[in-house]
Amino acid sequence: MAAEPSTTDTSTTGTGTTETGTPGSTTTDVLVVGAGPTGLLLAGDLATAGLKVTLVERRAHRISNLTRAFAIHARTLEALDARGLADDLVKTGSITPALRVFGSVRMDFSHLRTRFPFLLITPQYEVERLLEKRAVEAGVDFRYERELTSLTQSATTVTAHLRTPEGAAETTTARYAVGADGHHSAVREALGIPFPGEAVLRSIVLADVRLTDPPKELPLLATAPDGDSFTFIAPFGDGYYRVIGWDRHHVVPDSDPVDFSEIRTLLQRTHGTDHGAHDARWLSRFHSDERQAPRYREGRVFLAGDAAHVHSPAGGQGLNTGLQDAANLSWKLARVLNNPATPEALLDTYQSERHPVGTSVLRTSGALVRLAVAHTAPRKALRAALTTVLKHLTPARRRA
Repeated sequence: MAAEPSTTDTSTTGTGTTETGTPGSTTTDVLVVGAGPTGLLLAGDLATAGLKVTLVERRAHRISNLTRAFAIHARTLEALDARGLADDLVKTGSITPALRVFGSVRMDFSHLRTRFPFLLITPQYEVERLLEKRAVEAGVDFRYERELTSLTQSATTVTAHLRTPEGAAETTTARYAVGADGHHSAVREALGIPFPGEAVLRSIVLADVRLTDPPKELPLLATAPDGDSFTFIAPFGDGYYRVIGWDRHHVVPDSDPVDFSEIRTLLQRTHGTDHGAHDARWLSRFHSDERQAPRYREGRVFLAGDAAHVHSPAGGQGLNTGLQDAANLSWKLARVLNNPATPEALLDTYQSERHPVGTSVLRTSGALVRLAVAHTAPRKALRAALTTVLKHLTPARRRA
């Protein structure tokens, strides 16, 4: 049985090399698995609250300059602002006051009652860079290239069994643990929590390109008249544009390479022009799932971000939902760990508050993507009716 973390532990944070007790074993207050945005924000919050935090990541330490997530919403910026990060993040991206969908509906964000009445387009790596810097400064103990092999729990602790690149075994014992390790979460699998759902779209293509003649108003979601393809374009602000597209008649395995002509053809079908697309710095193909764990907690272990829920990219809600999961969970863990009088039942509110949000995100993003690819007469009629309502009724548009 795992032992309670020692109050005389002599480990230091930030180096990822210190050990106590048995060789290859460490103790900590909270173990976070996964060094993406969700895990970084959570770990930084907990360390800032004075807790000892260990963050383990399967990958080597690097922040990629290639990214799928790129949209930061107003509520997320407010959460980052509370941590002193929002203004620095805004400087890295492109401020978007409105979003055009289905070619004719303009969604204006300027009425939002916030200091950030806009959509911020910035690469995920900029978010990670700021969150990692904050976590390092707060003293988080980073341990890269550590693969989680199993988890065991007692009434008071969680022990993670890890493997190094050389095959050596390590263990980390914590009072609580959080799996923020993505779609294929090793933490979720170790807990035996199911991840029911299905693939919504297969063979979505993604490209970061330059445009000689970009659309006048961006971001822009456009669909082909027959509903058999769509594209979404957003500016990064550095001369490159993110293009996401899908073609009903060209569904191939994710492993098939993307030819640049595929991007040009999709733009031509949906926009009537390829906007002079050239100089692609990234081409990728992926599929989009809708899945959600039925529970975000198992004993002393929690799930957050993509480990708990995944959905279509429509609306750019994935990164934002994960960061808000972390913000909700971090203060509760800190309160329980720092104040013995706090009822442990406070942690149950993470499930009751965040699981419905995840369900709502799956529904709204799923509805958006299904409308975008509508090809049956009833769905086309629904899209046309919704477009008319949003275009002409301001209250409905503001609500949306």
